[in-house]
Amino acid sequence: MSDWSCALTLNEQRRVVEGASADLADAIRRGADLRVGTQFRHNEHIDTTSGCDELVEEVAEFAVTYLVEDRWTSGVMTLRQPVELPKGFGPRPSMSYFLYNEDGTQAIARLHMDGGATVGLPGASTVDEPPGMSKYHALDGWDGETNSPSHNFIYDFETFRYHVCDRWEEVLSHDASGQVQSGSFEALRAAFVAGRAVKIGVSGLCDELSDNGEVLAHELFVEIGSGYLYTERSLFIAGSHPIVRVRPATPMIYKSHGWDAGWLVVHTDGTVVYRRCDPYSLRFDDRTFRCATRWFVA
Repeated sequence: MSDWSCALTLNEQRRVVEGASADLADAIRRGADLRVGTQFRHNEHIDTTSGCDELVEEVAEFAVTYLVEDRWTSGVMTLRQPVELPKGFGPRPSMSYFLYNEDGTQAIARLHMDGGATVGLPGASTVDEPPGMSKYHALDGWDGETNSPSHNFIYDFETFRYHVCDRWEEVLSHDASGQVQSGSFEALRAAFVAGRAVKIGVSGLCDELSDNGEVLAHELFVEIGSGYLYTERSLFIAGSHPIVRVRPATPMIYKSHGWDAGWLVVHTDGTVVYRRCDPYSLRFDDRTFRCATRWFVA
């Protein structure tokens, strides 16, 4: 039996035709994994000069998910290189941080990795809409001449299906000082040493990205790659899979200085260390926070 189910379906006009945004939010709150399925015609989305109108089904993993104000769901692809269908990869090596919101609005930020020269400064920039791509609608663009251009857009996919894998069990929740709110450290310990996968939901990690002092409550979910259990001091430390931080909003968007990328080391005493990559310079620095965290196992 599959653990995957469809929590929400939108049509081409991004209207709900099955499920509900509340169902999607409920699943993400429980730590569910997210994949989004879409449909498009090859000559409408890939090559508008082609005579091939073949329908293409895409399902993509969104390894980082967000719950904003405990109601709004967004997801970010964190491991994707640009793809040029049907041949292979796109022309410039980069991370393609696609962002999808629950209402079908989309965004893309690129982190170029080929060492190419950058000539511009962060700020608003123009977006060239691909000729003949009538279903693509650019909303705004940012940082076009830097190492990390981004823009927000809508592509009228024939359907949007938000699939969730609701397999995670919450075993521990603690506040920013490490005080247990529910569950127990012993439950996390037992699951970890039994080889079960671990996932975290970290609250407030993107507060410093907020604009004009407006801070929206948010929780970022990501799976961990490695864990370390200190058996005498009852301390668990986890290294996360890659993350992308984005300024919390409804919907979430990319904007100058509104996102970055990196990795987390999270402790059950509330300490979170973020190894941050500056999107413009590719320089790294480590930042330490105190965050309430929920721990899930599968």
